[in-house]
Amino acid sequence: MTQLISSLPTVLPIMHDVSQQTYPASALYVLATPIGNIGDITLRALHLLSLADAVACEDTRNTAHLLARYGLSKNLIAAHQHNEREVADKLIARLQAGERIALVSDAGTPAISDPGARIVDAVRAAGFRVLPLPGASAAVAALSAGGLVNDRFYFAGFLPAKAKQRDTVLLGLRTMTATLVFYEAPHRITETVEALARAFEPARQIVFARELTKLFEEIHRCPLAGAAAWLAADGNRQRGEFVILLEGVPAAAEADDVEADRILAILLAECSVRQAAALAAQITGQKKNALYERALRMKEQ
Repeated sequence: MTQLISSLPTVLPIMHDVSQQTYPASALYVLATPIGNIGDITLRALHLLSLADAVACEDTRNTAHLLARYGLSKNLIAAHQHNEREVADKLIARLQAGERIALVSDAGTPAISDPGARIVDAVRAAGFRVLPLPGASAAVAALSAGGLVNDRFYFAGFLPAKAKQRDTVLLGLRTMTATLVFYEAPHRITETVEALARAFEPARQIVFARELTKLFEEIHRCPLAGAAAWLAADGNRQRGEFVILLEGVPAAAEADDVEADRILAILLAECSVRQAAALAAQITGQKKNALYERALRMKEQ
């Protein structure tokens, strides 16, 4: 607190500069909120919240508590995954009346595995401005500290809850060279890791980013082969919200997969899926089961 007070002479001019920016009326402001640590909000976000005529939020109770921590009280409008289309019409009516509306989720950036995208789409279609106020993002935070050297990442978000659908999604990601980014809840983390182990090579690096920015924050990296054992070794490791990073397939392996697909396409013109997979395994040296799954998808397409 002493450091904060001592920094006020610097912060106050910044707040003045922030207030000089134009914040037009009749606009929707997509505003990122902290993912855990209450200090991870921008000065610009706080200023906009003070100006907003209303805040559309995922959970009014959570947002009321958050605003109270900053000494703010606003008219709150529930805008969750079950009412996005309906509430969009209400927000558009308020924008027509010249209001500024802030759109927030419970944590992080709206519309990133959180409600908000349908509202933004409807507001833009109605001809109103949508302005982003960037800030906290669990996916970006995990990528910045995970240490997986890759210029690209693929955000997969939450996987399907049903095992068969989840396995199908993961098989479709096997050949991606980008770092894969998943979100997961504590009650599903074990089965998700088991599914990852079935779908991907055991040598791939996996990063668990748990409870980011919170008191019990933990970031652990290990080969996928050791992921289940690490989780099981301590019950606390299965608590909290997770970001999972998974190493993408190396470029050389991607070239091998392209060649395998070419061979499978030729063989499937003359053979059954099972025969094509068996022959391709002999030609390429890759695992027959994996080739069978790929051949099956190619045949269905």
